[in-house]
Amino acid sequence: MAKKSKQYSAAAEKVDILKAYSLEEAVALVKEVDYAKFDATVEVAYRLGVDPKKADQQIRGAVVLPNGTGKTQKVLVFAKGEKAKEAEAAGADYVGEAELVQKINGGWFDFDVVVATPDMMAEVGRLGRVLGPKGLMPNPKTGTVTMDVTKAINEIKAGKVTYRVDKAGNVHAPIGKVSFDNAKLVENFKTIHDTMIRVKPSTAKGDYIKNITVTTTFGPGVKVDAGSF
Repeated sequence: MAKKSKQYSAAAEKVDILKAYSLEEAVALVKEVDYAKFDATVEVAYRLGVDPKKADQQIRGAVVLPNGTGKTQKVLVFAKGEKAKEAEAAGADYVGEAELVQKINGGWFDFDVVVATPDMMAEVGRLGRVLGPKGLMPNPKTGTVTMDVTKAINEIKAGKVTYRVDKAGNVHAPIGKVSFDNAKLVENFKTIHDTMIRVKPSTAKGDYIKNITVTTTFGPGVKVDAGSF
């Protein structure tokens, strides 16, 4: 096991590991114990009572945070003709077709999100082995395979985040930066929480939300009381 730094240990001492804090308390505390020398990301983690091996319990989607994420996303759009012009007008950072496929295959990844029109997916599909492991492959469930490229780009630039349950039943999502006002982090957190409730699979048995934790890039996790939402 990796040895914890003195800074981490000092921060962890301020957190009661046996306590589930209220939403507001947890947000305030996680900012207090953050010790990064940069504007760290604040992230929430849900442990859900689902079985990701079952197709009807694979939770995946996207949500636009009301206060954004604090990060400017570079958007790459695969489109042609009028849709390419529409993407450029909407503020996409990169727009193209086969030439971008070739560039990405060559190791270029100067972008954060990939959007594609349906007619481009045959071309984009060639990048599955490259984009897939990085979580960058366009998908209809996250709104990144669409003919409405303007809406997709606007939402991403406004603070759209994607979420996906992992093999252990966990979902991670950023809710902003340490520099955010507490109220804005709380509002973003509530948006994520409402989304997790809404996407609960009807076939999930037992306790659905087993644990909620909020943390920063380097800081210790703080347990959150689900009843405080």
